[in-house]
Amino acid sequence: MTERIFNFSAGPAVLPLPVLEEAQRDLVALQGVGMSVLEISHRSKTFEAIRDGAESDIRKLAGISDDYAVLFLQGGATLQFSMVPMNLLPTDGTADYVDTGSWASKAAKEAGKVARVHLAGSSKATSYDRIPAAADLEWSATPAYVHMTSNNTIYGTQWHRLPEIPRDAILVNDASSDIFCRPADFSRFGLVYAGAQKNLSIAGLTLVIVRKDLLERAPESLPVYLRYATHAGSESMYNTPPTFAIYVLRLVLRWLLDQGGLTAIGERNERKAGKLYAEIDRSGFWRGHARSDSRSWMNVTFRLPSEELEQRFVAEATAAGLDGLKGHRSVGGVRASIYNAFPDAGVDALVDFMREFERRNG
Repeated sequence: MTERIFNFSAGPAVLPLPVLEEAQRDLVALQGVGMSVLEISHRSKTFEAIRDGAESDIRKLAGISDDYAVLFLQGGATLQFSMVPMNLLPTDGTADYVDTGSWASKAAKEAGKVARVHLAGSSKATSYDRIPAAADLEWSATPAYVHMTSNNTIYGTQWHRLPEIPRDAILVNDASSDIFCRPADFSRFGLVYAGAQKNLSIAGLTLVIVRKDLLERAPESLPVYLRYATHAGSESMYNTPPTFAIYVLRLVLRWLLDQGGLTAIGERNERKAGKLYAEIDRSGFWRGHARSDSRSWMNVTFRLPSEELEQRFVAEATAAGLDGLKGHRSVGGVRASIYNAFPDAGVDALVDFMREFERRNG
């Protein structure tokens, strides 16, 4: 087998090796089917079993009740920036957004094109280095929903406690980069959406989990394809779904269940992140971007004493088989993305490399 390096990419991101190996076996012909998983009809019994199995595993893994519809859509999280207000916001309603990074800001901007948006809080003034404290959040009088982005890939911050929102408001979460990274009480949310290419599957699939009583909120004038009710009523089969991405999702979900579920994967993720943050905090050579109470378990961001050293660090790390560590182009620095499938051995290798690099350059 081709030797694999450690992939710290922010997305598309690392997949579990057993998932890749099973997908490789099924690529030419699914067992007992005689056709590639890339070729089977989305209307076939074989694919229906894959789709239904994925939904069943999501409900089992995360404790999703029958009060919620599980939808497999396309268009990425970016399309959800528009679909959420189009479906959930009354004509005279207001939506509250918490701005914690680039994607949260884009979500609010897109919603503002079709709805009235109130910015309830932001950490932009401090370069998005934290999640706003409860005292810093100012809700509008009667928001229809509150939108949060639970993990911020570019700046490396994450919500570790859900906000206490106005009583009748719906909590909406863009969980694209930390979904299923630990146990969560999904009953707190009205809607959760996530692009699949970081913690769930490959690019091309968007998961939406939406409370069923919200499905009919959309106005009749909304185009049929943009209505959540359309996709819920057709079991995500209104048009041809991203079949291969759903197949990979099914494999990833089974892998997560085999790991012991969200409690076990959460403990593992906290441990992995803890190793990296401990090394960052060990000396003054490294400087973490996020404040300690807002640090992400999924995306660890940090700086070196100079940009020249950062460039050297990334280049030497890449040569050593530690790929994808360059920070986002908008902020620079270093970013280590260590999603669910990222192995402990890769974190240990990065820590060892950091210590040696500091010894030579500190």
